Amino acid sequence: MRCYSLAYLTASNSTIPEFIQIASQVGYAFVGLRLRPNSPGAPFQNYVDDVAIQNETKKRLDDTGVKVFDIEIIRIGEQFNLSDYVKLLEAGAKLKAKAVLVAADDTDENRLADNYARLCEFIMPYGLTGNIEFMPWTAVNNAKAALKLVAAAGSPKNAGILIDALHFARSASSIQDINAVPAEFLHYAQICDGASGLHFTNEQMIHDARQERLLPGEGSIDLANLFASLPEELPISVEIPNFKRAKAMGEKEWAKCSLERSRQILEL
Repeated sequence: MRCYSLAYLTASNSTIPEFIQIASQVGYAFVGLRLRPNSPGAPFQNYVDDVAIQNETKKRLDDTGVKVFDIEIIRIGEQFNLSDYVKLLEAGAKLKAKAVLVAADDTDENRLADNYARLCEFIMPYGLTGNIEFMPWTAVNNAKAALKLVAAAGSPKNAGILIDALHFARSASSIQDINAVPAEFLHYAQICDGASGLHFTNEQMIHDARQERLLPGEGSIDLANLFASLPEELPISVEIPNFKRAKAMGEKEWAKCSLERSRQILEL
């Protein structure tokens, strides 16, 4: 049976306790939390330095039975310091998270591979897998590049490749490329829909990815074949940000609708 995680972007205006409550009420088993901004000045969920939020989060997790699946975000750029992420990783361990999302910004392949290998070793004691999310506008821009990076890093035991449906559909990635990713590197995948193709500008891709995705079945992504290529029991992160529709419906209803439409696609 599939298990589903409510991704941060799907209901990003909620505090973490509210977010957990929404997940519980509409049927998610897990949540994914963004505890660091994905870019300078970008929004994220307060937790790391807020004791009151930490205490309330623990209470909500205990009361609802919802668990934390993944935390965000680590970015590997030209200047990469593991010490910058200690608080994030400590929070992840405290929350018993299973995975951390990793973005690759460094175009120097050798340095990137070295730093990714260092990262995987560093996060091992925290009980986390380090999941490279290939995105068309980053240094690791397709599935082949992600697999190449993991291999260049020595295929760490806790390495991971995160497949996001939108990034798959807008990158030079094929179903054959997805089939080539060993199952041991697949820890979860992200579902959404949208227009597929390679004609989008970076600005368009970033905008759509962060605030204007579509519900499964509304776009042109071949979700059925994509997810049929992945392990049947792979946990699914429902990442469907659509700021206008979520505001109009309310975040709880949008999260519910996102889960229902995901299940319609994946549980045929």
